[in-house]
Amino acid sequence: MRQIINHFTDDDLYKFTMCCAVIDNFPRAQVKYAFTDRDNTVYPPGFDAELRKQIEMLESVVITDEEVEFMKRRCPYIPFWFYTYLKGFRYSREWVKVRQDEEGHLEIEFEGCWSATILLEVKVLAIISELYYEMTGENRKINLDYCYSASRTKASRLIEAGCCFSDFGTRRRASFDAQDTLVKAMSECSRQNPGPGRFIGTSNVYFAMKYDLIPIGTMAHELICAIAGMFGPQMANHLAMKTWATTYRGALGTFLYDTYGWNIFSLNFSEDYANMFKGLRVDSGDNYEQLDKICAKYRSLGIDPSTKQVVFSNALNTDEAIRLQNHAKGKCIPSYGIGTHFTNDFPDLKPRNIVIKLTEVKITESWDFYNDTCKLSEDRGKHTGKPEVVKMFKEILHI
Repeated sequence: MRQIINHFTDDDLYKFTMCCAVIDNFPRAQVKYAFTDRDNTVYPPGFDAELRKQIEMLESVVITDEEVEFMKRRCPYIPFWFYTYLKGFRYSREWVKVRQDEEGHLEIEFEGCWSATILLEVKVLAIISELYYEMTGENRKINLDYCYSASRTKASRLIEAGCCFSDFGTRRRASFDAQDTLVKAMSECSRQNPGPGRFIGTSNVYFAMKYDLIPIGTMAHELICAIAGMFGPQMANHLAMKTWATTYRGALGTFLYDTYGWNIFSLNFSEDYANMFKGLRVDSGDNYEQLDKICAKYRSLGIDPSTKQVVFSNALNTDEAIRLQNHAKGKCIPSYGIGTHFTNDFPDLKPRNIVIKLTEVKITESWDFYNDTCKLSEDRGKHTGKPEVVKMFKEILHI
């Protein structure tokens, strides 16, 4: 099988920004992650062996001088010392255990230093998605001409509606070439059709470099989950905001608030952080209800919500983004991060419903035990973690 990941920056920006913050604040932390297939997919025979080979191939993928120079130019908030770390970084197959049971279900576990294993999630998910289509023959349904045309149409509609939008779809893309095609199509469309909306960029750093776009992203739920495992969920959002401010000093100021639901976040979201952070990202729950809560919270702190950015990224498609734009305009500064609808939208091709979530953490390698953690969602059925841990966290947070 050909190598699927060939570029170090073929990854989402938030993995790099979080990695930098982890080294800065929790350099000795150790973690475990687990793979979940929400569709309980039966994978083809031998899938585990092929996946292991792809993970082994990652050991040859290193960052290039061109990639470093691009990130220095486009990501000025990242301290230069971090690139010294990336230049010496090497993936290791030892961090990953892959198994396939007799029925064909896939089991994957990750363990190691947080600052190292953090760079595996997006790449492994992209590998699984593309490898599945190749081994099942479904990759025949991936038509790049269709992808280019459909992407131009989506971009045109969003731009005409006034939407500022970006590609968030690396993790569940149909293929590397599919994401390449859509980013090319949307960047061309945006440059040829100025305003009122625009294609802001992509979360994928490599494609941002290839098409000279802005890499988009800040953090994932993983940061708050790990802090909750180390210190408890009650103040995890507060500690995560403090951690982020320590490293980025007010830059990259879009906070992902829904790891443990709105209520506990709202209690942690004090006026100082509300002023410091540029805005919030909505990634679960009803978009309209969440926006109402956000606006009410800002007003309660004496802040005009129309001056704050709200990034919507919860399973969006073109139609829903346009509806949200019409609703949110004037209430906040709305923008849209759209994933699978951009990178895996082909007739008769079902996108993978797969995630990798951090499940255990310890603040130093010298501890002889891990602490469990989990992620709670505003969407029913999307809590991730051991059932007993989810139950414990919900009780602690009075959910």
